Amino acid sequence: MTLYINTTNNDEIIIALKQGAKLIIQKKITAPRAQAEKLLPGIDRLLKSKKVKLSALKKIIVANQGGSFTSLRIGVITANALAYALKIPVEAEPKTLKKNKKFGAYSIVEPVYSSEPNIGKAKVPNL
Repeated sequence: MTLYINTTNNDEIIIALKQGAKLIIQKKITAPRAQAEKLLPGIDRLLKSKKVKLSALKKIIVANQGGSFTSLRIGVITANALAYALKIPVEAEPKTLKKNKKFGAYSIVEPVYSSEPNIGKAKVPNL
């Protein structure tokens, strides 16, 4: 079973479960600038709705490009953390050309930002 995560839209989360190429269930969660608060509970509800345990997951696929810095980061970090905790592979959505980074036996998906993040870059006043 594969879990798909997409938080590239600031206003929604898309999560899905697939068995091979077959889509089992897909949910869109309205989350205007609230992906961090709604992603994990949404995954939990999705799994419970199909009576699937976390241990049944064999892979996680995550959208890792597009959208804002923060919304993209939330999905990628969550996918990497879940994959690490469950000891399963994590992959970027197929449209991405960037390869996973390897750390020993573990790999992570890196986000691909469309521009340089400007978080915390305050302008220094002229004195």
